[in-house]
Amino acid sequence: MKKNLFGFLLLLFTTNLVWAQKLEKKYAETITQEDLRKHLTIIASDDMEGRETTTIGQYKTARYLASEFEKLGLERIVDLGEYKSYFQWFDVFVKGRTQRLSLRENQKPQDYEIKSSMNVLGLLEGSTHPNEYIIISAHYDHLGINRKGEINNGADDDGSGTAAVLEIAEAFVKAKSEGNGPKRSIIFLLVAGEEKGLLGSAYFTDKNPIVPLESIVCNLNIDMIGRKDKNHKTDEYVYLIGADKLSNDLDKISKSVNKKYINFELDYTYNNKKDPNRFYYRSDHYNFAKNGIPVIFFFTGVHEDYHKPGDDIEKILFPKYSKITQLVFHTAWEVTNRQKRLKLN
Repeated sequence: MKKNLFGFLLLLFTTNLVWAQKLEKKYAETITQEDLRKHLTIIASDDMEGRETTTIGQYKTARYLASEFEKLGLERIVDLGEYKSYFQWFDVFVKGRTQRLSLRENQKPQDYEIKSSMNVLGLLEGSTHPNEYIIISAHYDHLGINRKGEINNGADDDGSGTAAVLEIAEAFVKAKSEGNGPKRSIIFLLVAGEEKGLLGSAYFTDKNPIVPLESIVCNLNIDMIGRKDKNHKTDEYVYLIGADKLSNDLDKISKSVNKKYINFELDYTYNNKKDPNRFYYRSDHYNFAKNGIPVIFFFTGVHEDYHKPGDDIEKILFPKYSKITQLVFHTAWEVTNRQKRLKLN
């Protein structure tokens, strides 16, 4: 009798596991090359004028992103008193193209002017752990127009990450609409000021966290995932940075979902503490990591158009790009739906 019961329970567990994997794969596959291209064509267009922080182009991009969040039905969670917004406004000290974050009152340096910028964020509430949060982030700003009048469209840096966040959000919203929403809440965070010194993410973590930092389970940050570098012959790779530094649980999850669903090479070259590029400190995930929040930085490396006007959508490798976006989705799915919160090292 006991043997039969054990066999039944094992069969039931296996059936449920297979069903859950098929469900996860179904939603991941809603992230398509076509939809990524649709968003990226707008974000990296000349109309956005290179999206430099505190410029009209950046504001236009922010309005587009907020409109997409609204279409998806993500919740506004920035409290502006009389109403809630998708925009988290912050002040920036500006002198020419130099920008600094205003974290304290009455601290404006001499010869600087104050301008406003904003992060764009939306919430998808979790079902069983609504007060625990996964943050999926990218920076939507870029370098603007150079002195020659050329537009730096930043299709890869970081239009690729920005469009990826929109697609991941859509996949999770669809899952929730069909009764398969995340157990933990997800904040989709698109920050400005990264190119000026990680300003928007620093404002979020150091000045005005929308949720308590201790309630944030992890940050999955996406920055430049649409191209390839000279170090790889194949497109099928991605650099992972930071995954094991604060939580071995997160590191194991990222490796497991990659093997199960994507099977790209996970390159940890830049995860080395001795890496002279110091990429761990150079994108928005670092402001979470310095506060003890586990992170993964998804990145495909520097190419010949990095920070140049040639970083255009025509050079994006969409098959590769869509697979990495799905990898981020799978990682987030596993983290948000696991029974226990990630354990810190």
